[in-house]
Amino acid sequence: MTYTLDQVQYGSPFLDPGSTACSGSLAMLHLRRDQSLPTKLSDRDDDNEGYDEGRVTNTRFGSFPHSTLIGLPWGSQVRASKVDTGSRGRRGLQGRDGVAKRKRAEDTPPAGPSGESPSTETPPPPKSPIVASTGFVHLLPPTPESWTMSLPHRTQVVYTPDYSYVLHRLRARPGSIVIEAGAGSGSFTHAAARAVYKDSQVSEAVAGGHAIEASTKVGKVYSYEFHEQRVDKLQTEISEHRLDDVVQITHRDVCRDGFLLKTPNGSRSPEADAIFLDVPAPWLALPHLTRLPWMKDLTDQESVIDPLQNTLEESAAILATDPQLESDPPCGPVMNGTAAFISPLNAKRAVRICTFSPCIEQVQRTIATLRQYGWVDIEMVEIAHKRLEVRREHASLEDRSQRGIQAMAGTVEESVKRLKEVEGSFKKFHAERGPEAPFSHENGPHRENYKEPSTRPNRGGKSKETILKSIIEHKLYKTGTLIHRPEPELKTHTSYLVFALLPRTWTSEHEEEARQKWLTSSKFQKAGLSNHNQSRRQLKRTARAAYEQRHAEAAATTPIR
Repeated sequence: MTYTLDQVQYGSPFLDPGSTACSGSLAMLHLRRDQSLPTKLSDRDDDNEGYDEGRVTNTRFGSFPHSTLIGLPWGSQVRASKVDTGSRGRRGLQGRDGVAKRKRAEDTPPAGPSGESPSTETPPPPKSPIVASTGFVHLLPPTPESWTMSLPHRTQVVYTPDYSYVLHRLRARPGSIVIEAGAGSGSFTHAAARAVYKDSQVSEAVAGGHAIEASTKVGKVYSYEFHEQRVDKLQTEISEHRLDDVVQITHRDVCRDGFLLKTPNGSRSPEADAIFLDVPAPWLALPHLTRLPWMKDLTDQESVIDPLQNTLEESAAILATDPQLESDPPCGPVMNGTAAFISPLNAKRAVRICTFSPCIEQVQRTIATLRQYGWVDIEMVEIAHKRLEVRREHASLEDRSQRGIQAMAGTVEESVKRLKEVEGSFKKFHAERGPEAPFSHENGPHRENYKEPSTRPNRGGKSKETILKSIIEHKLYKTGTLIHRPEPELKTHTSYLVFALLPRTWTSEHEEEARQKWLTSSKFQKAGLSNHNQSRRQLKRTARAAYEQRHAEAAATTPIR
């Protein structure tokens, strides 16, 4: 995989958005909670919408030319601009019912002999936008969470409470290999790509050119989808978001064709560390997720062989007694007249799986199939998400009319200034109060702490200047009571999550190798002991008993003088 110079400089906006918004990158216009508008920033009007300000995005809170967004730091509050969104405010779009547009298309001269249209007049440069009196949005970098709330829904979406818990239980980390079956709208795909992404993705530059080679030791998400149109749309989104190096989309029915990757020389294993199945019948895909070739052809009526209790030699002996298991050849390329089995799982570590099923009947059949193929630690989880709302309540007549009033800090500097005000008032209060002491009259033992009662009206500890300044500014985020309360409605069932673990296959060769690697200590070897099937505490007890026995025998054989 190679990168262009622009991709290296900016990278994927989901993985490394940088500090400022740049042209050609995806940005989120945050309108309100749980409502964001994804926008691809552009410094020129490629769609020829006709605005004098260039490319413009219209929202319910006003119009925002992209020239006011590009180059701003992420998190900035952007005021709306005065843009004429009607046909009169656009270049060359005057007229009713598109008559002028059709007429302009009819008057366009035909293309030249080379197929190119003759040169036309260069459009004027975009004019500087004028700031509107009301309306603003916040410019945020895209994240899997914000993309989940704003993506075009093509199928049922895996929301943030579900996929965050799933990735945690699957132990997805930078450098992991994750298989996703049922990509759908791409919500889980973006979250998994961020979880497995490694910063060392770009390793070295090729001398004399702009191409940069990518390191092969990076995380990867292999996503499978059987619907061809959804695959095309998702592949377009992945390319626009510059996630091609982390995500690979494949059009395939995994329940029938498995998870192997096609190569010019045949097939290869993705060596997956974690699997997420969001398919209608996950039990049909489980036969392809095994390390033993004969387990791929098991059926519901056949006996179950536990790979934890049986080694490969014992399993082969059991397999020889059941010729039905060998009726169908295993999958894989043909080598020397026999098919070589290729497992899509990582052979060097335990593999974790999660299935996403909306019905309990699907869960029951999935669990039965997981047990059949040797998966252990099976557990079903249902996520019930309830969010806490933190806000300020205003119970004053001064805040009845909130239209046009800024209800929150507009910039980071304004928030820091407010924090300094709170900290300063706290220190000033304790400095003026002095040490704690019980009240006494002026001739009492604490007369140095006695103060004459003030005749000024009580204004809650605020001076007249402070009150006037607060009235003039009238910042709502400084007033009211800060409260937090749970949402009135509980977001309940989306789907049942079934988790399971497939340990690595352990053979007699592995056992002997482990025994050779983890030898007993010298004191145990001198005592003629072995640490096989014994804990460290048992070994210490045995060594202590042997030591005491030797001393007792030596004392018994020593003559008394």
